[in-house]
Amino acid sequence: MPTVHLPDRILIRLDGPDAEHFLQNIVTTDLDQLAAGEAKPGALLTPQGKVLFDFLVSRDGDTAFLLECRTDIADDFLRRLMMYRMRAKVEIAKPDQLVVLASWQADSSGSENDSTAGAGLRDLRFPAELGVFRVYAAEAKGDANIEAYHQLRIENGVVESGSDYQLGDAFPHDILLDLSGGVGVRKGCYVGQEVVSRMQHRGTARRRVMLVKGQAPLPSSGTELTVNGRTIGTLGSVAGTDGLAIVRIDRVKDALDSGTPIEASGVTVTLSIPAWAGYTLPESATGDQD
Repeated sequence: MPTVHLPDRILIRLDGPDAEHFLQNIVTTDLDQLAAGEAKPGALLTPQGKVLFDFLVSRDGDTAFLLECRTDIADDFLRRLMMYRMRAKVEIAKPDQLVVLASWQADSSGSENDSTAGAGLRDLRFPAELGVFRVYAAEAKGDANIEAYHQLRIENGVVESGSDYQLGDAFPHDILLDLSGGVGVRKGCYVGQEVVSRMQHRGTARRRVMLVKGQAPLPSSGTELTVNGRTIGTLGSVAGTDGLAIVRIDRVKDALDSGTPIEASGVTVTLSIPAWAGYTLPESATGDQD
């Protein structure tokens, strides 16, 4: 099975009798539904419901949790967690000498409960049949290059901040957290919960992640996707003719209905919904509201 070291990822560890209660009250993920051996996506939101920090969360023994996030935002994330801690009995720190590895095409019969074992933690953002795991280990071992991992992400519609969107710019629904297990719709209150719940119950999510396929190699990340010169979204991660984008799905629907090409800096592209996502394009466009 291919394994790659992800040098731009780091861990934050929370431990103590109040760790689960503390996290449950501030992040989008429903920790009641998080089993040992699983790594689930999640976010800490602004009060306005936008993603302030994104991460993968997993259990580490009976009372501890590991939050895997981008290395460049870890200190800010840790400080924000400390700000929310108040009198909660929880220790928050970055563990030394642990690196983040990703593996795929793993044998699902392997150990899923030992985060240092070959199978590690099942990454629930990916379809189970792909056998994608996170491994938190002392050594940066890997036999694959990081481009292979990003290709896997792109092919499966798995977005990450920095590469595909900027923190503070996206709602959880925009990045499919509501469909990948990253939002607990029945868990109760957390920071930004009212906005997320309103979008969930009203079905008002108009921006979604879509797979991009170019008729020629795609331009660089950050290039606008346009229809007749009108912007409908922005390219995120790109690998050759494949890419990811967060787009206005009502405008995608308009383009498809009218047969108008969608372009990225002159390259004609087709857009599709990730197979696992389960959302649909609207039956009709929602107009010009932003």
